[in-house]
Amino acid sequence: MESFEAKIAVITGGGTGMGRELAVALANAGAHLALCDVNEENLAATKDLCGQANGAITVSTHRCDVSDEAQVARFRDEALAAHDTDHINLLFNNAGIGNTSSFITDDREAWEKTFNVCWNGVYICSRVFMPLLVASDEGHIINTSSVNGMWASLGPSRTHTSYSAAKFAVRGFTEALVTDLRLNAPHVKASVVFPGHIGTEIVTNSAQVLGRDTDAEVNEFSNAFRNLAPTTAAQAADIILAGVQAGDWRILVGEDAHILDGLLRDDPTGAYEQAFVDRLHALGALEVLVG
Repeated sequence: MESFEAKIAVITGGGTGMGRELAVALANAGAHLALCDVNEENLAATKDLCGQANGAITVSTHRCDVSDEAQVARFRDEALAAHDTDHINLLFNNAGIGNTSSFITDDREAWEKTFNVCWNGVYICSRVFMPLLVASDEGHIINTSSVNGMWASLGPSRTHTSYSAAKFAVRGFTEALVTDLRLNAPHVKASVVFPGHIGTEIVTNSAQVLGRDTDAEVNEFSNAFRNLAPTTAAQAADIILAGVQAGDWRILVGEDAHILDGLLRDDPTGAYEQAFVDRLHALGALEVLVG
């Protein structure tokens, strides 16, 4: 997809972070936008930014929990009406939350909520919107995994099972889609995105979605996560869109993602030992994210 001009893009998690920056970058490129998020105030702010970037495009916003298929179906119907269309060209399955609950010692609710947003949200949105991609002359589905879709860890002293399991599922699904689409809808492409540490509000947003109060320690980590990230959300959006235009099915975002990818190829069996984390940190990668 060499140009985004006049294309119709659906972005989940469009209220903040990479979703917002993808929306603004696509607005600048002339794409029309259908954005969803669970936070309507954040969505409104993103819409304003897109309008400032390009007043000639159509931007629709929709409150939607992507883990709820009925809400996603409503989002689709509202978007089709708002854009007076029978197709879309781009689907960015970007919505996600983080959680370090243990599969063994913690209750199921937060674990399953994280998994349901990060994996079921991708599956449901893909099911609901795929016919609209197929109906286009040119389509592309972009699914956000994570470096935790390559490496199921935040270091040997912290649990990370729900998020990692979900992001590995996103990776496997998208990689399988490459062949599935080539055989059955060759005008539609698929990309899986592996962001490293990106400066977003995911820590605070996740706490809100999971119904957790934030304390001084959480707020301090949230600020560090956002402000000390080596890659901004805007930079991440640019990398992702460049990968889409190049037709890349695998898009690594940030130097830390490339470093981790290289270490995993070099020493896959040692990936869950402290020595692996020490090597990662010695190379300047994921120092805030990984303990």
